[in-house]
Amino acid sequence: MAQERSKQIVEYLKMHNLVTVDELVSITGASPATIRRELIKLDKEGVVYRVHGGVTLNRFVPSQPTTTEKQGQHHKEKLMIAAAASKLVKPGDSIVLDAGTTTIEIARNLIDTPLRVITNDLHIGLLLADYQQIEVSVTGGSVDWSSQSCVGDVAVNFLSKVHPTYTFISCNAFKIDTGITAPTSDKAAVKRIMTMHSSKKVLVADSSKYGLTQLFEVSPLSCVDMLITDSGLDGKVAEEIRKLGIELILC
Repeated sequence: MAQERSKQIVEYLKMHNLVTVDELVSITGASPATIRRELIKLDKEGVVYRVHGGVTLNRFVPSQPTTTEKQGQHHKEKLMIAAAASKLVKPGDSIVLDAGTTTIEIARNLIDTPLRVITNDLHIGLLLADYQQIEVSVTGGSVDWSSQSCVGDVAVNFLSKVHPTYTFISCNAFKIDTGITAPTSDKAAVKRIMTMHSSKKVLVADSSKYGLTQLFEVSPLSCVDMLITDSGLDGKVAEEIRKLGIELILC
């Protein structure tokens, strides 16, 4: 019974940003004292975070999903984001494509466009290498097991010497207060250099990534010029992002 109640509380929290004890009493039928004990247990387990006036789901993301795991997640949103991003690119442009399942969809949209593409993603590099009109360069470096992307000093040094028309940056977690974050220091370093060397820096991330935090800081959100995401982003959050001077495109 307690296990079912815990699951019910967590599922409810996934759909609501902040909930009160009274709300949880209403949806579970348990007493306030029982709910408080359940929340104390979930808090100790790191599942929830108790704040003044209520409780929220712990939005820290401790691990990094693999590319295979991410491919089927929010696929429709990723396709819409990729379509909007690819419309920015003109023939003859030079672009950097960060590793990710959204950026590989951008690459698929650009196979008929004469371009210079730099990427740290081996999947993107192999995909675009089949098209003669695209000059593709892979950064090199150590290969990350989870994403099959290049990380480390070699990748960072390569990216520090390029100034493309656009850089499309992906992420698993972003927030207004903590900015863009990454699961490892190596990935954070690669993404960080991408925010420093481009005429136009574009973050491409579906709205499920908003509100999440990973261990290593990449950059403040204000370091990107544009954010392309889906219409699932909360309206108040969208307003705050625009106040940072970021051009926001909702798909």
